[in-house]
Amino acid sequence: MQSGKTLAKRIQHQIHRHHFDAIGDSRFSYLFLQACKDGNSIHQLHSLLHKTGLVAGSDFYRTKLVALYGSLGEMESARKMFDEKPQRKVYLWNAMLRSYCKEKLWDETLNLFWEMKRLGIETDNYTVPLALKACGGLSALKIAKQIHGSIVGTVMEGDMFVGAALIDVYSKCEAMENAYLVFTRYPQPDVVLWTSMVSGYQQNNSGKEAVEFFSRMLLAGISPDTITLISVLSACNQLGSIQGGRCCHCYIIRRGLDWNLSLSNALLHLYSKLGVIDVASRIFNRMQNRDVISWSSMIGGYVQNQQAEEALDAYKKMLNRGVEPNHVTVVSALQACAAACALEEGKRIHELTVRKGFEMETSVSTALLDMYMKCSHIDEALELFSRMPNKDVVAWAALISGYALNGLSDKSLGVFHDMLLSNTLPDAVTIVKVLSSCAQSGNLQQALCLHGYLIRSGFDQKVFVGASLIDLYSKCGSLANAAEVFRKLEEKDVVAWSSIIAGYGIHGLGFEAFQLFEQMLQTGLKPNHITFISVLSACSHGGRVDEAWKLFNSMVHEHKVIPRAEHYACMVDVLGRTGQLGKALELINNMPVEANSQLWGALLGACRIHGDIDLAELAASKLFHLDPNHRGYYVLLSNIYADGARWDGVANMRIMMKRKKLTQVPGISSIEVGNNVYSFLAGDRLHQESKEIYNLVKRLGVMMREEGYIPDGDYISSEGVEC
Repeated sequence: MQSGKTLAKRIQHQIHRHHFDAIGDSRFSYLFLQACKDGNSIHQLHSLLHKTGLVAGSDFYRTKLVALYGSLGEMESARKMFDEKPQRKVYLWNAMLRSYCKEKLWDETLNLFWEMKRLGIETDNYTVPLALKACGGLSALKIAKQIHGSIVGTVMEGDMFVGAALIDVYSKCEAMENAYLVFTRYPQPDVVLWTSMVSGYQQNNSGKEAVEFFSRMLLAGISPDTITLISVLSACNQLGSIQGGRCCHCYIIRRGLDWNLSLSNALLHLYSKLGVIDVASRIFNRMQNRDVISWSSMIGGYVQNQQAEEALDAYKKMLNRGVEPNHVTVVSALQACAAACALEEGKRIHELTVRKGFEMETSVSTALLDMYMKCSHIDEALELFSRMPNKDVVAWAALISGYALNGLSDKSLGVFHDMLLSNTLPDAVTIVKVLSSCAQSGNLQQALCLHGYLIRSGFDQKVFVGASLIDLYSKCGSLANAAEVFRKLEEKDVVAWSSIIAGYGIHGLGFEAFQLFEQMLQTGLKPNHITFISVLSACSHGGRVDEAWKLFNSMVHEHKVIPRAEHYACMVDVLGRTGQLGKALELINNMPVEANSQLWGALLGACRIHGDIDLAELAASKLFHLDPNHRGYYVLLSNIYADGARWDGVANMRIMMKRKKLTQVPGISSIEVGNNVYSFLAGDRLHQESKEIYNLVKRLGVMMREEGYIPDGDYISSEGVEC
């Protein structure tokens, strides 16, 4: 590429060759524009044109210089060029307005527009859209209406370019009624006006209206452009309409537009968001051209569909093909690392963010923090959090949930306290995470305090916060408070009903849980998969086999909810608790989904209750394959062997655990005394009153034996600790 200085010499040569006749020469104008690739070249040419008198003698070149300065963000130079001309024509005003708009200097744009009006400069169909764009940027509906009123009855009102700008500003100000009224003033709207309406409805989360307007557009014989189709696909995404998305996809294919990169990316996003990841993958593999958005959409789609390994494979392929990731790509890749506990890959991505300079972008640093927490590397997460320049509510929430995930609920609540002291206001998502952390500790006093905070801050009537509060009280042993929260909820959705049903279930009140489920159906609400997990678990806790089967069958045939592994696990558990181990195994073998560790674990637990060693060995073999490093499964099978006096089996389990180096994770228990919660590890003697505590435990042991309690010596772990 030639330097600005060389190009300036070429222009100077043209000026000397043609003298000032070159002013109107289109070839000269083209050369002039080509010369201006950076700030230095513009300044050189400005100086050159000033010396030759072209700037003073021609509004054309002054306007071009204003536009060029504006295009490079040199607003002071652009404004200086503008102000040096006392008598300005409308296109010079428009150039300055456009420069302000480009830099999103909305206030300056409107101030200049009003100055133009004050001086009596007649605006045109370029001026008004620029002013309206500034109104949209500021969400200044009142000013937009003033500008609209000023052109009513003029020729400009019938200009479709102006009409599109009016629809756009009303859309951004969430005034779609006004946008529609503008649209109806045009007897033959063009594709831009139709697209503005479709996009406006979609941007205002009115997906249904967007799709309906698109249908009207097709019936009117207007062929949509790429922007229209992208808006329609986004509207289908909002509606969760996979059928609508497929229809739009077919239309794109019939029009021969499936080669378009932007449309392909929109289709990737649609199918990924709606869980049809296999279709998204096929589209991606057929794409001839892929940009960073394509790769990011595919990686993000895999993450959203719980396919972390595939997401990481796609990320590595992207790097191998020389595509540079952006911060969106990195966030999705880090989410995949968090889901797969791929710490080493996460660290490599962290190094990449440092090299590229966006480690401290809030979304990236929050994803890194979340990844370290989910990989149980708390120190790295804390170090990163301490360096974050902008700790928004999402970052605080990630730290709160991270501590809870690692079993440190007291730390979670401490972080929430620090968050409030930092004047960061929590959102509903953060509140749910805090309530979940408190539920881990089972601290009723803390639950009551949090409930009071929710009432004062107005969160108590948000439905999903209410559902979490019901869950909290249930797990803190206060079913009465849980029921009271449920009763006071103004709006009870399926999540709230599921929470109260689960609450009664974990308190062993299966009949009451079943009654609540029936009441929910009478309200007209449709149960989802979580509702059925709640009510099936309640049946399991109460040993209600017949009700469980009835519910399971109604879930499939009546409510059309496809059973997941969790539902089958509930059925295995209820069958196992009632001694129907053969039926439980038959259910596992015949179910259409792959059996996971939750299912085989439920069966192994049932084998311990009923002493079925042969079936226990089968279940354990499956568990050792699915999760070979889970110490609890080995201990459970060892105890089943001990119960059947199979000491060779106990010895084998002990050898296997030693060979795999499966060390015992010390148990932890907490007790609430007054307003404080005290936590103890197994064998812990760090408490200042540990001597008195252990003496009391010994006295309690004596009292229990005096009452006739005999410890079950068969259930001994490999370390000799009673289970």
